[in-house]
Amino acid sequence: MEDNRSRYSLLLFLSLLLLPFASAEIKKLKITADSRAMILFEKFGFTHTGHVTVSVTDVSYSSSLSQPDPSRFGFFLLSEEALIRVLLEAEENPNFCVLDSHYINLLFTFKDLSLPQRSYDHSYPVTAPNEYSLYFSNCAPESQVTMSVRTEIYNTDNGVNDYLPAGQTQLPMLYFLFSLAYFAFLGLWIYVCYSNKLSLHRIHLLMAGLLLTKALNLICAAEDKHYVKITGTPHGWDVLFYIFQFLRVVLLFTVIVLIGTGWSFLKPFLQEREKKVLMIVIPLQVLANLASVVIGETGPFIKDWVTWNQVFLLVDIVCCFAIIFPIVWSIRSLRETSKTDGKAAKNLAKLTLFRQFYIVVIGYLYFTRIVVFALRTISAYKYQWVSSAAEETASLAFYLVIFYMFQPIEKNEYFVLDEEEEEAAEAALRDEEFEL
Repeated sequence: MEDNRSRYSLLLFLSLLLLPFASAEIKKLKITADSRAMILFEKFGFTHTGHVTVSVTDVSYSSSLSQPDPSRFGFFLLSEEALIRVLLEAEENPNFCVLDSHYINLLFTFKDLSLPQRSYDHSYPVTAPNEYSLYFSNCAPESQVTMSVRTEIYNTDNGVNDYLPAGQTQLPMLYFLFSLAYFAFLGLWIYVCYSNKLSLHRIHLLMAGLLLTKALNLICAAEDKHYVKITGTPHGWDVLFYIFQFLRVVLLFTVIVLIGTGWSFLKPFLQEREKKVLMIVIPLQVLANLASVVIGETGPFIKDWVTWNQVFLLVDIVCCFAIIFPIVWSIRSLRETSKTDGKAAKNLAKLTLFRQFYIVVIGYLYFTRIVVFALRTISAYKYQWVSSAAEETASLAFYLVIFYMFQPIEKNEYFVLDEEEEEAAEAALRDEEFEL
C-alpha cells in the first residue's frame, strides 16, 4: 500500500511541477523497457473544441511474474480537480489501479490494440473546457513496456487547429511586441552612446549587445510559438531561440557582475576574486541552459526530467547569489576609500548609485523568480500568458532602470562638486546607512 501511495504522490508532484512548462507540440518518442507505474506526457488547456490524438506502434510488454493483462495498460486524461480524488482512492485501496477510477477520462487500453501490428491510432474530442494532463498507466506488477508514441493535442478555432494551450495563444503576439520595444530601446541606446562618445566605455558596448540578444531572443520566441500554434512544430525556430537565450542570459549575468565591480567606468581591470565570480557564473549558465533545452525539448515522460528541473533551479539560485557579491564588494570598497581619499562627494554619489543598483537587482531577481512562479501557480489555465507578460514587463523595466543609471553622460550629475556638497557628503559618509 505504501508503494502504491508513493506512486500516486509522484504523479501529483509531476503534475504540479509541469505547470510552468506546459507543452503543446506534436510529440514523438520511443519508450523502451519502462517499468514506471505512471508516465506523464504533457498538460494542455482545452476549450470546448479540443482534440487529443494518440498513436502507439510496436507495442510490447512483459512481466517477470506472469503474462500481464492488456487492460492494465492504458492512456487517460486527468484534470487537477480529479487528481485529488484519484489520490484519495489510492489511499483507501491498496490494490488500486488508476485505470479503474471513475474520475479519469479513459482513452484506450492495450486491450484495444489492433493485431498483429500491435498498434492503435485514434482521435478523441474534449468538449469540457479545462486543463487536462495526458498520462500512461502501467498497473501490471513487475512489468515493462516498450512502444513508440505520437501525441497530437490541439483546440480548433473556426476549423483551424491551434496547438497552443488555451492560456498561451496570445504568446506569439506578446513576444513580438516586446521584441519591437527592445529594438526601439537598442536604437535609443546607440543614439545616446553616439552622442556621448567621450564618456563611452566598454561596458556600454556590452550593454548594447545585451539589448540586441534580448530582442533577437524574443523574435525567435515569437516565431517558435507562432509555428507551434499553427503547425504543431517550431520549424527550427526553437534552435535559434535556445542559441539567443544562452547568449542573452550569459550577457545579462556578465553585465550585472561587471557593473557591480565598476569595470571600465570606475576601474580598467578586474580583481582576482571578481574574475573568479565570472569563472563560476558563466560555466554554470552553460549548464543551466543545457538543462533548459532538455526541459523544453523533452518532457516529464523522460526518466531524468525531474532531475534536470532540479539542476536548473539549483544553478539559477547559485548564479543569483553569485552576482550579488561584486556589488557588495564595491559598496564596501567605496566606503573604505571614502575615509582616506578626501573625495567625499564623489564617493557618496558612487555609493548612492551602487546601493540603488543593489536594490534594483535584488528586486528584479525576486520578482522574476518568486512572483512570476506564484503567478504561474495561481493563475487559471486560461490566463497562463499573464505570468509571461509580467516577467517580460519586469525585465523591460529592469533594463530601463539600469541602462538609465549607467548611461554614458558627460559631466554626470554624480560627479559635479562644490564645497557645500563636499561637506554634506562627508557628514553622510559618517552615517552607517550604506552598510549592508
